[in-house]
Amino acid sequence: MMSLAQLIQTFQSGALSREAFFAEIDHVLAVDAANCARLREAVDATQTVHPLPDAVYAEVLRRIEYRQDNAATVDDSTRIHEALAAARSAATGDDAEHLKGIGDTLNGRFVLEECLGVGGMGTVYKALDLRKLEASDRKPYIAIKVLNVQFRGQPTSLIALQREARKAQTLAHRNIVTVYDFDRDGPLVYLTMEYLSGKPLSKLLRAPGFAGMSFEKARPIIAGMGQALAYAHERGFVHCDFKPANVFLTDGGDVKVIDFGIARVFQRPEEDPDVTVFDPATLGGITPAYASPEMFEHREPDPRDDVYALACVTYELLTGKHPFNRKSATQARSDKMRAERPPGLDRVQWRTLSAALSFDRASRTASVNQFLEGMGVLTHASAFPGARVGAIGVGAVVVAAGLWVGYRVLSGHGQTGARPSMAAMAPASATKAASQAPASPVLATAPVAVVASVPAASTVAAAPASSAPLADAASIAALNATLARIPCSALAASLPEHVLQVRGFANTGENMAHVHDALAQTPGGQAAKLDVTAVENHNCEVVSAFAPYWRANHLAAGGATIHTRPLDARLTQGMPLVVDITTPHFDSYVNVDYFALDGSVVHLVPSNVERDNQAPAGFSATVGGSGYWLVDKPFGTEMIVLLITPAPLFDGLRPASESRSAYLAAVGQQLKQMQAHYGAGHIVADFVQITTHARSDTQ
Repeated sequence: MMSLAQLIQTFQSGALSREAFFAEIDHVLAVDAANCARLREAVDATQTVHPLPDAVYAEVLRRIEYRQDNAATVDDSTRIHEALAAARSAATGDDAEHLKGIGDTLNGRFVLEECLGVGGMGTVYKALDLRKLEASDRKPYIAIKVLNVQFRGQPTSLIALQREARKAQTLAHRNIVTVYDFDRDGPLVYLTMEYLSGKPLSKLLRAPGFAGMSFEKARPIIAGMGQALAYAHERGFVHCDFKPANVFLTDGGDVKVIDFGIARVFQRPEEDPDVTVFDPATLGGITPAYASPEMFEHREPDPRDDVYALACVTYELLTGKHPFNRKSATQARSDKMRAERPPGLDRVQWRTLSAALSFDRASRTASVNQFLEGMGVLTHASAFPGARVGAIGVGAVVVAAGLWVGYRVLSGHGQTGARPSMAAMAPASATKAASQAPASPVLATAPVAVVASVPAASTVAAAPASSAPLADAASIAALNATLARIPCSALAASLPEHVLQVRGFANTGENMAHVHDALAQTPGGQAAKLDVTAVENHNCEVVSAFAPYWRANHLAAGGATIHTRPLDARLTQGMPLVVDITTPHFDSYVNVDYFALDGSVVHLVPSNVERDNQAPAGFSATVGGSGYWLVDKPFGTEMIVLLITPAPLFDGLRPASESRSAYLAAVGQQLKQMQAHYGAGHIVADFVQITTHARSDTQ
């Protein structure tokens, strides 16, 4: 019997009619279910050199998917062992000894237990990590992608997987599969990643009788897909092969984009030597039904290529049908096809979807964030009245030292609204990828480190003796002047109910000694109540920079506040980070910044996620929420700063993440100018130091 590759070549030569070709395909698939994977590999390989006609290609894929879906009752191990046996029978020499399947072990560590699927570059297995098992890890399973046979013989195959691993590791986002590492076992090259339990979106779309889902049900899927792509785009990568099979729906309700195997850089840094050395696209192909016309024309990758693919998948999700009957974009353009308006979409949503399906890159929706906003998949509950809520896409997820960050506004003056976000992902999302470089903060999927000496560092309470001197306004003013000179501190003294109180933040040791010395020289100081958060050394720079504005806020009872939930700011791995903020008694502009352990600062408001940050007097809002910012390692202490200004702090948006020192220098200069123009009373700040720790094994 001829091989699958020969069967395809015979059809292309004209020796087989279309009907005879499909009959042979059906026969091959009926004889051996494992042929589904081999046929898909053969077809995809052919498409990169001598592509089948669009209609034929689509029909072959449909028959493969139908066979796979209806073979669900066949045990995976049986299928894979059949595939393995067939592959071994075709192999000779040492190659046959190195082919592995279910039951085999890679590098004496990873036991292959189940085949999860076959993609363009490799076969993915569920594997037991024996090292994790020995360490009594509660989640000892991982996923392993083993490079397909046709790539193993290519000298660039190892480079291909290494590039995929490195790209995926930098894409730390709750909606992108977490990649751990790559390695080889003899001639076998493989990639290790997080294990996901669920099913690909393609299986949902191809389910018998599927005719689309309501917009409300599709909303979180569209948001998850879009946020993953937007996040990758912000880091300079275009997926290049986005399609339903590369979207995974987990049993826990998460949406994960997988297989960045042929993702290509569209913003190429000059210092990146890999661009001229190796192009992963040479090992992969494109999926005609979801590829933009520009991809067929071999033009430079652009985020709008992924926008087109996302629009096709979104249309299919809402209607159960491909917008152009699975024809390629070039064929649909030639046939002057136009997608029909899906039911249930309003005029703005349809205009957005239609523009994203444009065959012309110039007229196509410019970005994924713009697409998400126009589709309204993120609930439009504005953080600040009058502000137009931006899409919460990848820009919303920044990795800050272990905390995956998404953005959500829950309330404001009694109004509530949920804004789905990507968050965290611990590899929830997350994942942490760029926390090592200031340019790529890791606020993602969840963790924030906060050192422990957080809540009240010391409290001294003693009922003032009737004969003891009492503090007055003059002594309080003198005390505040003294406290303002203590390094690494933000302290304010007050006299509520005639009892001296000092609250704020201060570095321990010598600086706290200065506090006690100042109190000893103040009437009533011996009976003072202290509510002082101990500041870690690495947070001193932040506290010192904003201390004058923190004091201005608290001494004048300005009303600008920021608090975490729970109030003690102690968070455990896996918990969401939720921050409540209030604005002072005057109209203002809100700035919320996250100062990470790695020396970077991530701008949460304003940002690409929330550009408009103007707020009225006494406004309240909640940032964060379940599934948005989740706590994960590394653990320790970090700072979140709320800064209120009378005008926009900068003319435009700052980078999503930047060096802490560079930002503090820039913001210091801006605040001095504002203070000279508006007066000191209209610039106030508040901040919170949070502490995170690992989840105990007993939890």
